[in-house]
Amino acid sequence: MKTLYILFIIIIFAGLAMGGNVLIPGVKAQNFELKDSEGNVHHLSDYRGKMVALYFYPKDFTPGCTAEACNLRDNYEALMEKGLVVLGVSYDKPQKHKEFKEKYNLPFTLLSDTTKSVAEAYDAKGSLTGFMFPKRITYLIDGDGTVFHVFEKVNNKSHAQQILEFLEKNLKK
Repeated sequence: MKTLYILFIIIIFAGLAMGGNVLIPGVKAQNFELKDSEGNVHHLSDYRGKMVALYFYPKDFTPGCTAEACNLRDNYEALMEKGLVVLGVSYDKPQKHKEFKEKYNLPFTLLSDTTKSVAEAYDAKGSLTGFMFPKRITYLIDGDGTVFHVFEKVNNKSHAQQILEFLEKNLKK
């Protein structure tokens, strides 16, 4: 029992040490290469000149992640009207993303970070669960590839509204 307790303490401290600092506004977003649900390769640089919402989420088909994806889907037109490209990232494989997109009729791209390298580069690897799931965080990236806002506290049931409210208050019309 004592060994189990010590192991638990070690895991907690190791997890806390793994959690990095969130990228801050003004920092250039790192380019990446990830496959989508169809196996097509995407790079952040493919979206140069466009505003991107790069949202990291833990896992396809879980209640919170499904609520977040469906909220973004239900508000997708309004997000597009603001000029936003939505890209979701999790550790799930492309085939699982494909099933998730089809089941919930998701109109945006889901990217597979199976190596966890992009989550690590974006400080989206969860502190305690980073080896299993990325944390829920969204980066707004401008057309030059610079982070201009970070949503560290994502409300999975109203995330699109969080994004739209921020854009309404902070973007020139």
